[in-house]
Amino acid sequence: MRKGSVEYAQALDAMVGVLRDRARRGAETVEYGLLSAELERLGHHVPPHEGPMPHLLEDASAEGSPDGSLPLLSALVVLKESGAPSKGFFRLARRAPYHRSGDDTELWVNELKELARNYAGG
Repeated sequence: MRKGSVEYAQALDAMVGVLRDRARRGAETVEYGLLSAELERLGHHVPPHEGPMPHLLEDASAEGSPDGSLPLLSALVVLKESGAPSKGFFRLARRAPYHRSGDDTELWVNELKELARNYAGG
């Protein structure tokens, strides 16, 4: 699956849908493997820790907040081992246009709170 392809765009739409549903349910997190399985169920082969997954997560966040003013959907995706996002999430959150601050835990907790608030009732 190549970024910019129809297949990629369809997988991105599916991922955004899954993550927005979780945001509406109070910012319910999902492990990489479970997200991969959900995307597979929807017809998109996205391995949990390789290939297009990191690009799709970054693009899902950008689609949800192109100017950086809204919370990042990728905050919902966590590692099975730690229950927290990968280092890639924190790198994304700290760069332009997002510029999130605080230590990793503070940044992540704030992002989850904002996701829950922004998607409540939707």
